[in-house]
Amino acid sequence: MAEVASYTGKDIQVLEGLEPVRRRPGMYIGGTGKPGLHHLLWEVVDNAVDEATNGFATGIEVVLHKDGSSITVSDNGRGIPVDKHPVKKISTLEVILTTLHAGGKFDSSNYITSGGLHGVGSSVVNALSEELVATVKRDGKEYQQRYACGIPKSRLKVTSRNARGTGTTIFFRPDADIFETVKFDADLIREQLEVKTYLNRNLKIVFKDEVSGKRDEFQHAGGISEFLDETVKQAETRRVHEDGFMLAQEKLEDGVRIEVALLWTEAPRETVRSYVNGIPTRDGGTHEQGFKDAVRSAVRSYMDTHELLPKKLDISADDIREGIFAIINLFMVDPQFQGQTKEKLNNPQARSHIAGALRLELEQWLINHPTTGDAIAARVIQAARARQASRAAIRAVRRKASISHRLNLPGKLADCSSTDPSECELFIVEGDSAGGSAKQGRDRKYQAVLPLRGKVLNAEQASLKKVADNKELSNVVQALGCGLGDHIDLNRLRYHKIILLMDADSDGHHIATLLLTFLYRYMKPLINEGFVYIAQPPLYRLDAGKETYWALDEGDKDRIVKSIKRKRSNARIELQRFKGLGEMMPKTLKATTLDPRHRRLLQVTIPKGEQAKTENVIRELMGRDASARYTFIMQHAAEVEMLDV
Repeated sequence: MAEVASYTGKDIQVLEGLEPVRRRPGMYIGGTGKPGLHHLLWEVVDNAVDEATNGFATGIEVVLHKDGSSITVSDNGRGIPVDKHPVKKISTLEVILTTLHAGGKFDSSNYITSGGLHGVGSSVVNALSEELVATVKRDGKEYQQRYACGIPKSRLKVTSRNARGTGTTIFFRPDADIFETVKFDADLIREQLEVKTYLNRNLKIVFKDEVSGKRDEFQHAGGISEFLDETVKQAETRRVHEDGFMLAQEKLEDGVRIEVALLWTEAPRETVRSYVNGIPTRDGGTHEQGFKDAVRSAVRSYMDTHELLPKKLDISADDIREGIFAIINLFMVDPQFQGQTKEKLNNPQARSHIAGALRLELEQWLINHPTTGDAIAARVIQAARARQASRAAIRAVRRKASISHRLNLPGKLADCSSTDPSECELFIVEGDSAGGSAKQGRDRKYQAVLPLRGKVLNAEQASLKKVADNKELSNVVQALGCGLGDHIDLNRLRYHKIILLMDADSDGHHIATLLLTFLYRYMKPLINEGFVYIAQPPLYRLDAGKETYWALDEGDKDRIVKSIKRKRSNARIELQRFKGLGEMMPKTLKATTLDPRHRRLLQVTIPKGEQAKTENVIRELMGRDASARYTFIMQHAAEVEMLDV
């Protein structure tokens, strides 16, 4: 009998202080890419906004410094407490910045509503910053303390005994060893800061971009009603009715405040942006469910009362919400978010709060504005009839397939042996050469490979019949087995991971874009349900001594080289650039791109609130009208540093 390996207490690691954050940053900020980097900023900004939301601050200033990778956030709130903590026996400022789950938002005595509730935001920013400086003004004095990677580098010092006003200033520089890039996106920051002022109409935020020299000042007295108008304007769609609906309701007894602004447009889909205590809930949650309940009930009741429902026409909830633009702004005492990144609200009572407040008000508004109500009803009927027409058209070209039945599969498909869709993966590969390497490197039990020949049809410019008759796209539909169009049946989907595997060059990006356009137009539920991914094969291999590194692109390569040089300045680095997947050995392709333990995948998603923007991008950049593409190229040509031809 084989000897059993010992497993004792010495094998159990206990990570102290902020070390868990540095070991597993994704648990706290969602990842180390661009969204994770900017999540650090939102944590600091949201703390300042909480001061404003609760009436303790009126202004915030955000400065992106000239290096593009360090930021200062200042507010004129009360200032973080600096007195000695009764338990920790160090300054309260140091406790907040170095201890997980330490903060003043666990009860409502200091903050009635707040976006930060777990007490980890400031300490996570500190842990993941190579440098952080906290400056506090209160009680006529100015205090300062410096940190590096979450560790205090100085004691709390009094830097001035004649300080005017109160407030907190946080300077931080994210750690380049943690993040894929530490360069902040000024346009993204500018956009998100402006949203904060829409949600808090009395708040003023100043953004100084020292990289470009721009200065922006945001303050929107019109609140979310003004935000709704701007969102519709950016979507470039026509309104069904001119004046939008606005609800503002406070329930002081339980600290809940609800704001909802909405209107219907001719856009093909709904666009709902929801926020809880100023935090964007991109994955929705119970408050969005309450919104949907109220809209469905109010509109259907209005149509029933006024006998506007045509006979034998089935009106669905999706028909009622098609084309709707809405902003939901909810403030509550104890929101329960799903995960530290707070992208989904879980409070069951939020659904009833929103539904109860909105349903009666919206129905009464429709009754008081019959012209608007009738126009909305006509829009709903139009959506229902279009859905029925689409169903009939798709039925004529729908491809039937079954998970358990494997007849009529494409000849080039190298299928897997498993019939469990939840574990099966389909790699759609560019060309037979890359397909050969993928077939040899895959795990045959659960990984299937479908090579495509050349660039596929642009589905945005083609008719439904051309799409259905196209051999390459037909192969994709047959392999997936779930049909296409309005009657796609995800229960028949044969693979729950659909991975686009293309060369890391301009041709590969183009083919991936064409496939994504097809999936977006004719198989969008696959994207909505999170089944579509883009593989990230390496462009470079770097060998330094016995260590091997894989770089996705030029920026990733430069970051890895910098990291190696930082550890060993005299290290000799051998560099290999891959021209395409076909020249990769199957073993290499497996190790870097196919093996779930080591590969990097990008999940294709459409963020909440970006549906209209996504629709415009697809239409303009992939549609028949070339003028939009010409304008885009002329506007961005100067930004191209290297063209891969």
